Amino acid sequence: MDLQLVWFGLIGLLWAGYLVLEGFDFGVGALLPALGSGDDAEDTEKRRRVMLTTIGPHWDGNEVWLLTAGGATFAAFPEWYATMFSAFYLPLLLLLVALIVRNMGFEYRHKRDDVAWRRRWDLAIIGGSVAAPFLVGVALTNVVRGLPIDADLEYAGSVLTLLNPLAILGGLAVLALSLTHGAFFLTLKTTGAIREDARRLGTTLGLGTAVVAVLTLGWLGLTSGSVWSWVTTVVAAVSLLGAIGANARRREGWAFVGTAVTAATVVATYFLALYPDVMPTTLAGGTSLTIENASSSPLTLQIMTWAAVVFTPVVLVYTGYTYYTFRRRIGTQHIPAAVAVS
Repeated sequence: MDLQLVWFGLIGLLWAGYLVLEGFDFGVGALLPALGSGDDAEDTEKRRRVMLTTIGPHWDGNEVWLLTAGGATFAAFPEWYATMFSAFYLPLLLLLVALIVRNMGFEYRHKRDDVAWRRRWDLAIIGGSVAAPFLVGVALTNVVRGLPIDADLEYAGSVLTLLNPLAILGGLAVLALSLTHGAFFLTLKTTGAIREDARRLGTTLGLGTAVVAVLTLGWLGLTSGSVWSWVTTVVAAVSLLGAIGANARRREGWAFVGTAVTAATVVATYFLALYPDVMPTTLAGGTSLTIENASSSPLTLQIMTWAAVVFTPVVLVYTGYTYYTFRRRIGTQHIPAAVAVS
């Protein structure tokens, strides 16, 4: 099989892994105001600590998928990487800032036993958890939709070019899916009131997500779709509706699997609609980037393939072990009194 096609598919797989795994912890962070409010200040703090504890062992490892997707793009398709980072310089900078601020919230929130201190870091976590998936959705949708790339493979647009209706809709779809995915993750990982509140909110969020996702994928399908991208669109819609139904029947595991499949097939839809381009042009005299004219040399791809064969199983094993180790449910009864950590 052509290694260019293999690496195009592997990059799509990395993005799918990122949205499946980082998607739920984006959702948990963004849902702090909705599900982290209790009967009093003490109950509110315990609920928020429960929510953050569910993703505590995972959020930093989940971000590795984004870094690996960027690194793989740089190595396998340097022209794609260069043009994309040129076009998305400001959005990617904002994404980086959102992730940094969010991660600082995770690390510093517990450093001081002070309500105002925790409130400020909670805002950092919430803001980063909302901004990051939205920006990812905008970027990925613009890649599939196409950008004004001239004959010299230079981006000829501006920041406002990226803020088109389809891209904004794509950003909202990824954000909504992350919220639903996060709610179903909390029903799977918590007990008590948080679990019940997450179940009720998950159904509402799921129905809203279905509407936004269908509009986004339908729009992309009509403008850039193929037979296979329509197949994955149907799979994404069916799995999301199945997840909502499973949640209503208190089948938390299947609900979470359903939104995970939805996230993966949304990425598959994007990449199937994109192929054989990696960044189509919207200019009449422009040049589209394809997997052929944007790829590295065959030797580079061969070296990368052998490296992936060796190291990918290691990453999958330790990631799976982490999720297995922290598989238990937790509730507010498991949360001790707050203690500042120096």
